[in-house]
Amino acid sequence: MFNKNTNGKQCFFCSQNLEDIDYKDVELLRRFVSGQAKIIDPKHTGVCARHQRKLAQAVKRARFMAILPFVRK
Repeated sequence: MFNKNTNGKQCFFCSQNLEDIDYKDVELLRRFVSGQAKIIDPKHTGVCARHQRKLAQAVKRARFMAILPFVRK
C-alpha cells in the first residue's frame, strides 16, 4: 500500500510496513519530535494521517511514562 501525501512524500510507516507504533521505541519517536519536544507537522515529516494519529498517541504515552520529555529548556 503506497500512501502519498499531498506534498508528494511517502509515509515512513507505510513504506516500512509498520502497523503499530510502539511508545517505548524512543529513537523512532525522536525522529518525529522537534528540538523543543513538539510533535512535528506531517507536512514536514511526510507521515500519512492515520500514522500521524498513532504517532501522536505514542508520543503522548511516552511523555506520560517519562520516556520522552514534555518540554526541553
